[in-house]
Amino acid sequence: MNILVLCTGNSARSILGEVILNSLGAGRVTAFSAGSQPKGAVHPGALRLLAARGIDTSGLHSKSWNVFTGPDAPRIDLAITVCGSAAGEACPVFPGTPLRAHWGLPDPAAVTGDDAAVDAAFARTWDWLTLRAEALLALPFETMERADLEAHLAGIGAMEGAA
Repeated sequence: MNILVLCTGNSARSILGEVILNSLGAGRVTAFSAGSQPKGAVHPGALRLLAARGIDTSGLHSKSWNVFTGPDAPRIDLAITVCGSAAGEACPVFPGTPLRAHWGLPDPAAVTGDDAAVDAAFARTWDWLTLRAEALLALPFETMERADLEAHLAGIGAMEGAA
């Protein structure tokens, strides 16, 4: 299953979602991330969190969701929005008919204060996204009916931390 994690800036939540899904779902899912208005760089708080967890960040970058609409783009099976503004925007048409889910979370990039406050917000977001990824990966989604999977995805989106 190819999963595209979407947010407006593609610098924080969607980047973390991509990393978590690729890490936990190795062999079952391939995750990507993108944004409707990409910031152009991964947020320093996300980079600090990933570095502290020993995760290579060299391949991560902020990019437009239009990257996934062309004929050479990977087929997207599931598009997950992780912020309210991206969920409310008219998404581009991705090849095929991907499932859509909204897993809205507060934006850790919006937290002000010192690095410790920002890092705590990113750690909380990591934990909430991990819970959602684990719930998705616990499902036999490869054999589920589309309507059943959609219902489970909605329930996952309402888990702890939902914005």
